[in-house]
Amino acid sequence: MHELTVKELSEKVKAGKLRISEVVEFFRERIDTLNPQLNAFISTVNPEVVESPEESILPVPYALKDNILARGTRTTCASRILENYESPYDATVTRKLRGAGSILMGKTNLDEFAMGSTTEFSAFGVSRNPWDPSRVPGGSSGGSAVAVAAGMVPFALGSDTGGSVRLPASFCGVVGFKPTYGLVSRYGLVAFASSLDQIGPITKTVEDAALVASIISGHDPLDSTSMNREVDFLGSLEEPIEGFKVAVPREALETDGLDDDVRDSFEYALKLLEKLGCTVESVDLPILKYGVAAYYIVAPGEASSNLARYDGMRYGLREAGDDLDQTYRNSRGSGFGEEVKRRILIGTFTLSAAYYEAYYDKALRVRRLFANALSDVFKEHQVIAMPVSPVKPYPIGEIKSPLVYYLMDIYTIPANLAGVPAIAVPVDLREGLPVGVQFLAKRFDDPLLLGFAHAFEKARGSFPLPRVSVE
Repeated sequence: MHELTVKELSEKVKAGKLRISEVVEFFRERIDTLNPQLNAFISTVNPEVVESPEESILPVPYALKDNILARGTRTTCASRILENYESPYDATVTRKLRGAGSILMGKTNLDEFAMGSTTEFSAFGVSRNPWDPSRVPGGSSGGSAVAVAAGMVPFALGSDTGGSVRLPASFCGVVGFKPTYGLVSRYGLVAFASSLDQIGPITKTVEDAALVASIISGHDPLDSTSMNREVDFLGSLEEPIEGFKVAVPREALETDGLDDDVRDSFEYALKLLEKLGCTVESVDLPILKYGVAAYYIVAPGEASSNLARYDGMRYGLREAGDDLDQTYRNSRGSGFGEEVKRRILIGTFTLSAAYYEAYYDKALRVRRLFANALSDVFKEHQVIAMPVSPVKPYPIGEIKSPLVYYLMDIYTIPANLAGVPAIAVPVDLREGLPVGVQFLAKRFDDPLLLGFAHAFEKARGSFPLPRVSVE
């Protein structure tokens, strides 16, 4: 069962070939067996299963990143400050999936408050890559990617603020899709950087990603940034892509630290696209090198503001002091991890009166230039292709410098800064580790992007699953 796609499993259940209760029991046992070694889940739930597949759109199990609310579960954000926080309501995506018949199996591990690219910054321990448990699975949605790659659930949801769905998907050899900003409601997603955060699916195939996106998307009056625009995610899946023009930013291949295997894998992906009748062209995108700098001013600035609510007063951890100020210090000091503290400090500094214009205001201007630059590329090209990460999955604990892992986001950040859709698709294995490619399209061209990625996936052929030992 764990090898089936979302579509295949759903069809078998709806056709009566599998009972939903036996499907749930199968994945429950698989989670219980594999989680001790992979640490993909922070918590699991025992769902009530109702046998009514004929009324369900998507009667399959799934997992939620533990920064998305589901009533009856804890939502910890992998932080000690929310360790015992009970979700008081459902996120809109959770409600929609329940309405479609999907069954929540548990909440997955992440970098604390989604701040990180490795899942090493979780208060509940690092998740491990199923291809090699000594290596990182990427982040921040590392637990969700591990759960899907290891066959613990057919699909999972993550959140993507600067690449947090696409990077772990690439590191774990699965598909990660970030829809256009505003197409999926953020209501019930614990905020990191509100103008960048977007919920997206992690699946085995592009078709599954389109299927899940079609259910979780749609206008939501509970989210002020939700777009009142209907998008048919499944509508262009089988459209031919012959004649498409694909842009490859020259600067993307001139990045310091680009791994030779990643470069070779990317060039192989471009050759596949040419075989499909696409025209691959190099373009100048000089602003690419400023993306990391702009992002790490905008995102921490918003995080500094959003995380001010964790003050030890209303909810979450409270460690009382002699006065109000000391209570704040105690609660936030022991509740937040080092990376979250670092980003709060960066954000508070750049938002301060003395430095706002020099940093935050300037970063917002660069963000606008980013959106304009990508828009100019999309006037002549349907798709932009880039690597997902400059490196392959590396050993847990190997990278110590924050700057080094911040630079891992150089290829994924542009889609968030510009609010455009992006998808990571596996290409091949290098030294036994998966390497992915990333495609971007203009805003609201999500159906075109999914159709393009689906065509690429078919040309690539089936992708292997990691051999995870089940004793």
